[in-house]
Amino acid sequence: MSWSADEVLPLFPLQTVLFPGGTLPLQIFEVRYLDMVGRCHREGLPFGVVTLTQGQEVQGAPDGASGEAFAPVGTLAHIVALERPQSGLLRIRCEGGQRFRLGGSQRLTHGLWVGQVAEQLAPDAPVAVPDDLQHVSRAMQDVLTQWAEEAARQGLSQADLPVRAPYQLQDCGWLANRWCELLPLLAVQKQQLMALDNPFLRLELVADVLEREHGLPRA
Repeated sequence: MSWSADEVLPLFPLQTVLFPGGTLPLQIFEVRYLDMVGRCHREGLPFGVVTLTQGQEVQGAPDGASGEAFAPVGTLAHIVALERPQSGLLRIRCEGGQRFRLGGSQRLTHGLWVGQVAEQLAPDAPVAVPDDLQHVSRAMQDVLTQWAEEAARQGLSQADLPVRAPYQLQDCGWLANRWCELLPLLAVQKQQLMALDNPFLRLELVADVLEREHGLPRA
């Protein structure tokens, strides 16, 4: 489900970036988010994950003195699993959906941020991984194989892995997004990559990081 421009979208500012198709586990204990997440789960609605550019994830003061600020481009988070291990605590798993651009935001009296969606960004167009970037796809396949082998040894399921099937190793957008999640990039770098409209360019930039900082050979 998407979010229409005339509706108010509840926001969850985080010091991380949610990519379309990605998985985000969250532990919820602040009242402002317990209520919001409970409503979204009951009504089957997403909330917006936006990356903090200032301030902390946990509310520092009831009067809003924490000075939260966040990037204008975010990703809809769809709750796919929820459990209540104890009173006042929720554990959820979300999947990234459509990207959006905020037209404005407002902090409510109890600390929850809400925003107006000015634009829903189009999903990445399918773009085949070109020959000169096949080494990036092969490296991801190696990672997935290692994870599967380790999961089998520990008796874990595929749902426990950081990247979940179906794998789209020959799609530029999917491949770039999964590498962005795995690489130890700064949140501002991940945010810039997530906001790019060109999945081929995103993958090229990821390949540069893999080659320059992690020694991935092109051969």
